[in-house]
Order: sequence, then structure tokens, then C-alpha cells
Amino acid sequence: MSYILAIDQGTTSTRAILFDRDMHMAHSAQEEFAQHYPASGWVEHDAGDLWDTTLRTCRTVLEKAGIRAGDVAAIGITNQRETTVVWDTETGKAIHPAIVWQDRRTADFCRQLREEGREEMFTKRTGLLLDPYFSATKLKFILDEVDGARERAAEGRLLFGTVDSFLIWHLTGGKSHVTDATNASRTLLYDIHKRRWSETISDIFDIPLKMLPKVLDTGGEFGVTSEELFGGEIPILGVAGDQQAATLGQACFEPGMLKSTYGTGCFALLNTGDKPVQSQNRLLTTVAYQFDGKPTFALEGSIFIAGAVVQWLRDGLKIISSSSESQPMAEKADPGQNLILVPAFTGLGAPYWDAECRGAVFGLTRNSGPEEFAKAALESVGFQTRDLLEAMTADITADHGGEEQAGDTLRVDGGMSASDWAMQFLSDIIGASVDRPEVLETTALGAAWVAGSQAGLYPSFDGFTKSWKLETRFEPKMSEGDRDERYRQWKDAVKATMSV
Repeated sequence: MSYILAIDQGTTSTRAILFDRDMHMAHSAQEEFAQHYPASGWVEHDAGDLWDTTLRTCRTVLEKAGIRAGDVAAIGITNQRETTVVWDTETGKAIHPAIVWQDRRTADFCRQLREEGREEMFTKRTGLLLDPYFSATKLKFILDEVDGARERAAEGRLLFGTVDSFLIWHLTGGKSHVTDATNASRTLLYDIHKRRWSETISDIFDIPLKMLPKVLDTGGEFGVTSEELFGGEIPILGVAGDQQAATLGQACFEPGMLKSTYGTGCFALLNTGDKPVQSQNRLLTTVAYQFDGKPTFALEGSIFIAGAVVQWLRDGLKIISSSSESQPMAEKADPGQNLILVPAFTGLGAPYWDAECRGAVFGLTRNSGPEEFAKAALESVGFQTRDLLEAMTADITADHGGEEQAGDTLRVDGGMSASDWAMQFLSDIIGASVDRPEVLETTALGAAWVAGSQAGLYPSFDGFTKSWKLETRFEPKMSEGDRDERYRQWKDAVKATMSV
């Protein structure tokens, strides 16, 4: 058994990747699937598409490699987080389209709970904020919306899960209804301190506990695949939400280590060790990973628009035809112009959490053109990242009672991290080193490493840490005065954009 099969089920596509004994990508298969937008601010998936693309890509990659199930030591799964699925135990079919993490339909309900003064209770138990981003209000919506759903749920005929749970249930032929602690910690239903589902919160949302999956370690026995799927059984030994999987893939195992993933959005996680740090700056306290029943925690900041701002240049403004053109355009921009783009297309995430504000551009002149827009778009990601790091540093300082920093090096991954220009500006504006690894597919690698280490094929923490290799280190070149002035301009622009 020489391979690990990683399933990377994302927001727009599903990938299956085979990693060899040396943790190198050997073969991969990928399929995109449709996004559905039934109303403004609503985002859905056909849950059947999630399962079908997973099954097909897994079969395709095994066929590409010319191997059988017996050659695969284990499966590791990483998935889009917070996306909510409710399915029938008899048919395996979802009773409602999967409600995606980006969906905002429960914003009014979250606002109502905040106005009732309930957010502090939720935050103390779950580490999260009352926001439509998380799974619980999505689940309540489905139970309220579908006729007879609450009765069927109370009878044990309906199950809830984030995408990992839905896939595992199907992979095991309905034998395993499980999740891992990282995914559970994103539902707004899981008490991260007591390490169990919160009965108090479940009662508030009228959610039967019997609907919820069993919570396991990130590395554990999640079940075995049905023999008919791949011609033999394969154990599922690792599961982690995508951002936690990237944290593992970046080998951020020590407190103070920090990673940021630049995909559609941006997600920065700071390892805080075995202590959950309660944010005073509207960051999230989440489970980074859990082994042997012991959780390691992280502070997380979520930016809704990162790579999506480049997509906007391409699809909205149509000033580029491919994402790769954004860097050369930014390089040609007039250095005398300092356009500030606040990409609040769907509101602002951490640390502002303003769902109502919308994007704006500041500093326009008659000479502002496509190059200046491209430069402002890439810079907006650096500015937003500094927002997160400033908030993290403030939280760590308050928690430790002294001057602490949220890491002196930022490890980056994701599509936008391939841009040298964007990463240099990121280093300049945060005033710290930015490290880009040789392997940018850190999310899939993290899931593969967890499963492989549990199977005895891959090394443990120390060995994996030694295998992490740096490709490029970006050091700040901007003066401290220029850095602070540019950031002040950004803060002024955000203030002018906020809805309150």
C-alpha cells in the first residue's frame, strides 16, 4: 500500500489527489460543479453534485494511476467548511439544496439574536460570532423551510452534516455519521471547551441532537469505504476543514506560527496552542486540529474577497482576460497614484463583520486607468491581511499581558500566493517576512499527511516539519513611514465605507 488518496472538496470544484510514499503528488483529477444563486445573497449547491464529483474524481485518479483500492493505505478528506447539508437516512438524498458558507439568507435572524443580547453566550461556548457564515442558522432555516422536516428529524430520519460528514456517510454506505473537531467547531453548535455539542444552543435553534454527527479527532477511524465503490475497502483516517488542513500542510504546529491562504477569500490562522484565546477584536476562536483527544486552537480571521477581486477585474470590469495579467498591469501603474479599493462586494469580514457595507474606490484622478485598478485590487488583499494581523497581535497581547506579536513570519499558500508582486506588497505592508513553500497545494497535502501518518506511511509531527521546504522568502522593502501612511489611508477608506 504505497499511496494516500486525498479528497479536496471545495466551493467550486472537487479534486482527488494521489500522494506517493514521499508525500509527492502523483496523480490528480478535478471536476467543477454548478453554483446556484436563487436570490440576492443566497448561494447553494446541489448536494448530489458534491457526492457525484467526489466519486467520479476518485475513480478517475485510481484509473489514471493504474492502481486498485488495495494500493491505497488511507483516505484523507478536506472540505469547504460551514456549508450545510440535511439528508434522508433511507434515500441518502438531501432534502434541500446545500446552503453554502457564503450564503447570507439568515442575516436578519442573526441580527435579531444579537439585538436580544445573545452573542456573548454563543461566542463563549463556540468561539464564533452570530453570523450567517456558520452552519447552525442554515440548518434551522432548512428545518423551518421543508415541510415535515422537524418531525422527521425528531424521529431520527434526517441527518445533518458539513460536507465531510455527507461524503463519509456515502463513502461508507451509510455506516458512519461522523465529523472531526475542526469542522464541528465551525457549526455554531459545538462547545469547543467541553468538546461536545451544546444542548443549550441546539435547544435555541430547535435542532435534535440525534441529527448531529459524532465528533472525532482530526486523525482517527472515520470508517471504511464500501467495497463496491472502488473494488475494495479503504480506511478513512483523516478529516479537516480546508483552512485547518492548510494549517497542517504548512506545518504550523507551534504556538505563534501563522499561515494565510489566498483563494476566493483569504483565511489567516494563528496557532495559539492548547489554550483557546478569546478574541476582543471580533476574530474567531477555532480548533486548528485535534489528536489523541487534545485540541490545538487557533485565532482565525476571514476575508471574503481575495482572489475574487482579480476575478472582478476580469469578469466585471473586463480590463484583463486572465488572472495572470493582473501582476504585469500592477507593475505598470503610476507610482504617484494611490488608489484604495475596498472590495466589500459582499460586506466586510474580520475584524469588521459588516454585512451591509459595499465596495468603494478612493483616490481616483482623471489619469486613473486599468493599471491603477489592478494595483489597487492586489494591494487590497495586503491591507486586509494587515487588518487581521493587527487584530491578532492585539488579542495575543491582551491575553498574555504584555507585548506579543502574532508571529514574525507569515506562511502563504493558495492561488494568489503565486504572484511575486502581491506577496512583496504583502510583506511590505505587514512589515514581516512572507514565506512561500515549494508545495502550494497545502490543503490537500495537510489532509493527506493526517491520513498517511495515521496509516503509518508518513512521519509524525517532527518528521513532517522537517519536510516543509521554502521556495521564496519575501522581505519588507517599504520604509516604516510609508507603510504606516499607506495603511492609514486604507483605514480611512474602510471607515468611509462602513454601513454604521
